[in-house]
Amino acid sequence: MIRVHRLCKLYPGGVTALQDVDLAVERGEFVFLTGPSGAGKTTLLRILLRQEVPSSGQVLVNGRNVAALPAAKVPELRRTIGVVFQDFKLISRKTALDNVAYVLNVAGLSRDEQRRRAYLALKGVGLQHRATAYPAVLSGGEQQRVAIARAVVNEPDLLLADEPTGNLDPDLAVEIMRLFREINARGTTVVVATHDRDLIQRMQRRTIVLERGAVADATRATA
Repeated sequence: MIRVHRLCKLYPGGVTALQDVDLAVERGEFVFLTGPSGAGKTTLLRILLRQEVPSSGQVLVNGRNVAALPAAKVPELRRTIGVVFQDFKLISRKTALDNVAYVLNVAGLSRDEQRRRAYLALKGVGLQHRATAYPAVLSGGEQQRVAIARAVVNEPDLLLADEPTGNLDPDLAVEIMRLFREINARGTTVVVATHDRDLIQRMQRRTIVLERGAVADATRATA
């Protein structure tokens, strides 16, 4: 699913975000990406999504060389990837249902089909009863579940999550991880960037550790 070989990312001013990163994530895996702030986790996720391009090295996502993709092909790549952010990124003027349905517009589906699929996605995260609620009246945990429903409504091959529990209390964090585990069980490859070591220990999934832009460890779960 993901193949990264000798990946480097340099920013102006000589800042090195990633250096000689080699890693692989197999189809259907659930992998944690961890390390201290500034280790390169978010940069790596942005490269996988083609929001950034490498300075050097090769990055393959689902068989596509993301750095070499023409701009016209980037939306096609992104339709195969769901993304969940720490700060939810919901549209405040849209209901939960419409936030989820919004990403289906580009697929050319009818309005009725968009809403049908969005409702099913909300049901999958236990929020069908909040379909008409706006983000302002939803709790942090509810907003993140809406964001997860939005990320998986088009049944992506890959789900990327960047500190998805950073704004949640420990109990809600565990609940969000349970949802990711269920999504993974349905066949979606899941990569979660987090600094929460307790959560990683609880989940017992393979963990890739970044330090100063390089892979320091890639440990397989022991349970």
